Amino acid sequence: MNQDVIITCALTGAGDTVRKSPHVPVTPEQIAASAVQAAEAGAAAVHIHVRDPETGAPSRDPRLYREVVERIKETGTDVVINLTAGMGGDLVLDPEEPLRHLPGTDLVGGLERLPHVEDLLPDICTLDCGSLNFGDGSSLYVSTPDMLRTGARRIQELGVRPELEIFDTGHLWFAKQLLAEGLLDEPPVFQLCMGVPWGAPADPGVLQSMVNFLPDGAQWASFALGRMQMPWVAQSILLGGHVRVGLEDNLYLGKGVKATNARLVERAVTIVEALGARVATPDEARLKLGLKPRG
Repeated sequence: MNQDVIITCALTGAGDTVRKSPHVPVTPEQIAASAVQAAEAGAAAVHIHVRDPETGAPSRDPRLYREVVERIKETGTDVVINLTAGMGGDLVLDPEEPLRHLPGTDLVGGLERLPHVEDLLPDICTLDCGSLNFGDGSSLYVSTPDMLRTGARRIQELGVRPELEIFDTGHLWFAKQLLAEGLLDEPPVFQLCMGVPWGAPADPGVLQSMVNFLPDGAQWASFALGRMQMPWVAQSILLGGHVRVGLEDNLYLGKGVKATNARLVERAVTIVEALGARVATPDEARLKLGLKPRG
């Protein structure tokens, strides 16, 4: 069991959730405000996507990332900044003519997914460690071994800590290969992402097997989607990991009760403390994850 638990709050994500809840932050001002509220509620880290302020659609615009980060820092809030670098991997195929790309495709190379990371040098950025059939239909997330090696090498050069996003067991296998090739610094940081169709299911036995396969010295967290979010907080802690909650993965506190990011963090804090563990501070998180001290 983990006694000192890092809570990460995933603030908005890139899913089609804006029309489903009024609490999903969209503008840089809203995302930054939600980050501050999550930190005040007990989150040591915030995981940040950005959206088009006019449409709510997911975006890769570095200017939006800069505005969010600057707004958070202007408040003096001490929180670990974790920026997604997973955008730019979406491929939607015509099932009848699979060489034809359909609307929704946003597919770029490994380096083209990193301009905001190069600009802002956050504490952490994500590295999605493999390709995946992303839900039903003809949508794929594409992250090939060559793309991953290129991205990992550049992230390492920048001195940013990659959070290795693991959506299935093969992704974990390849992340360990990156470590063996010297493309990741110690300690490796893993996020075990459960219940994303059609990746690893949100099953305790599957999580246990993935934890057993982690390299020695790894720091890890796990999350699951929807109603499994809070049970997964307990599951992760009991297996020795950290946790992630937030509106990226779940919109509800309970049946019919819409959540905010801060309320989800508060619920996670309650679970951590009920299990006899304690919530790690941002400085403690930096130390555990091998990050640079707060600047």
